[in-house]
Amino acid sequence: MAGPPIFTLREAEVGFGGASLFSAVNFSIARGDRACLIGRNGCGKSTLMKVVAGELELDLGARYVQPGVRIARLHQDPPVDAEALVGDYVRRPPDAGPPAPHHTAAAMLDRLALDPDRCMATLSGGESRRAELARVLAVAPDILLLDEPTNHLDLPAIEWLERLIRAYEGAVVVVSHDRRFLADVTDRILWLERGRLRQTGRGFAAFEEWSEAVITEELRQQEKLDRRIVEEMRWLHRGVTARRKRNQGRLAALADMRERRATMLGAPQRARIVLEESEIRSRMAIEANNISKHFGDHMIVEGFSTRILRGDRIGILGPNGAGKTTLLRMLIGELRPDSGKVRRSATLHSAYFDQRRASLDPNATLRRTLCPEGGDTVFVRSRPRHVVGYLKDFLFDINQVDSPVGSLSGGERNRLLLARTLARSCDMLVLDEPTNDLDMDTLDLLADVLGDFEGTLILVSHDRDFLDKTVASVIALEGDGVAREFAGGYSDYRRNRSAAPRNARPKLPPKAAPRRPRRPALKLGFRQQQRWDELPGDIERSQYQAETLEHMLADPGFYERDPERFTRAAELLAAARSQLAALEEEWLELALLREELESA
Repeated sequence: MAGPPIFTLREAEVGFGGASLFSAVNFSIARGDRACLIGRNGCGKSTLMKVVAGELELDLGARYVQPGVRIARLHQDPPVDAEALVGDYVRRPPDAGPPAPHHTAAAMLDRLALDPDRCMATLSGGESRRAELARVLAVAPDILLLDEPTNHLDLPAIEWLERLIRAYEGAVVVVSHDRRFLADVTDRILWLERGRLRQTGRGFAAFEEWSEAVITEELRQQEKLDRRIVEEMRWLHRGVTARRKRNQGRLAALADMRERRATMLGAPQRARIVLEESEIRSRMAIEANNISKHFGDHMIVEGFSTRILRGDRIGILGPNGAGKTTLLRMLIGELRPDSGKVRRSATLHSAYFDQRRASLDPNATLRRTLCPEGGDTVFVRSRPRHVVGYLKDFLFDINQVDSPVGSLSGGERNRLLLARTLARSCDMLVLDEPTNDLDMDTLDLLADVLGDFEGTLILVSHDRDFLDKTVASVIALEGDGVAREFAGGYSDYRRNRSAAPRNARPKLPPKAAPRRPRRPALKLGFRQQQRWDELPGDIERSQYQAETLEHMLADPGFYERDPERFTRAAELLAAARSQLAALEEEWLELALLREELESA
């Protein structure tokens, strides 16, 4: 049983601009509590955390803290002193209390693999997050408030934090979008929704079942009240129930995709990719053959091969600094490997999501961001949608349509960038850490959209639950140049990676003794070899023709100047794309034939 409370809120209310963000909030915190605070972006989670930390005054209600209790909060986007050394920064107190003891700060720096003599300005996003964690943990607060602690952390750091929280002597309150993290560390739920706080003494693993029961009961009680309230409750209930059903449907489809991917990959320790005969005619998106990359003495990847077909869903994971972004850039053509070859389909059109959100103009409105040419229509993969309806799909309020991007929270900016990225007409999505700062409803929405996407998906993420729900295979970068691909999501990777030791290179099975004299290696026939030599030039010329026509058709005044020529150019572009696809198909069939003959 929990001990006596060391912190209490009674009838707490906070509002901005005359409207209450939340009201009548009552809850207590006792030593040993492991609570998760959940709710949509903008519902007031961070505001409530500020109230608990004493950083924000209540408009109404009372806040009680037991004398001597120390509260420290990990900010979602902390202000960082760029000029400070890491060791000095970590020893500074995150609150008004005394600084952390020198030995405690040194121990945290060591546990989180941080160099105390480095300047804060030189740290990456993940290293800065670890420095802020070390600073908060070093003072050993009685109540530890963690606001999105897993953002920018790699999987080893997340697993270390899980172990620390489970063994922590004080109380912990966590705000996080990471479902797996919350399920592993919490035993209590605080659900902030529509200005009210609901709570239960069950861990996050029970949230969907509990929340559906809560909504069903509230809907029954609200039947006699205002119709609008009833409709809102029914909408919320349908959303929770439908989400469960959609999850089951997506997981069933993913299981089929993972089975096909496992057939392609063969056993996890095998280096050579094996394709079924029926897959030979599938159209290739990306093929990497024995690629390697290093920076100085640091080997990123060595001797890695993979074949990504159209419609494949690939996750890339690994510790910070292992080279995930480097591998991603090699696969999509932004970076050349030191050795080996990467070939990409010339007709592959990709859309890229950048986690830094650098492409968003803070002064532009949401409407102008999605409709840069003006008007109210946004083309979602070439289909017209009204901008207001499309923004509502991404959980924006109608009143935000003409608000500047700079007024949005971090999670809302991520949602807006996702809306713009997913609207583009493309057959490959490249998403680099798309889940940072997103609430769970948006994560469900994103999983739905990706589940309906028929093209190729390459996803870099540390969110284990999201990887399990969205990808058919993972490429794991495990250090020292070792990169291996496994069919399935993160959980499958964890189960299967023990099949091949981490530091072991892939080994081929021993060769059986030959029963007859070995024949010389077979080769392509004369005509086949001639086509193999001609195809790269043919593909390059066809690609150039398609790109030239696309550039002509992109001119907004082309149709008005010469409608007949515009129509003819559109027909030529369709023919060029068809020819390019046929050439690529021919190249792929010859490549597979060469591979089979050389290994015969």
